[in-house]
Amino acid sequence: MPSNTAKRVQKYRDSLRAAGLRPLQIWVPDTRKKGFSKECHRQSKLIQKDPEEREILKWISLVSDDKGWV
Repeated sequence: MPSNTAKRVQKYRDSLRAAGLRPLQIWVPDTRKKGFSKECHRQSKLIQKDPEEREILKWISLVSDDKGWV
């Protein structure tokens, strides 16, 4: 027999599905992992002077809608 908590969770999930939503699982890098920061820095250095990267960043800046984020 499911616990009261499990019933509430199921009811909540059912209401979300009824609203037209579906669950989605996303796996992202673990920022707590040892060496994560060092690897980010390494990759950043690789593209630091890449002219294509500058163009991409300029384009992102032009097309981004970040009003209200800053």
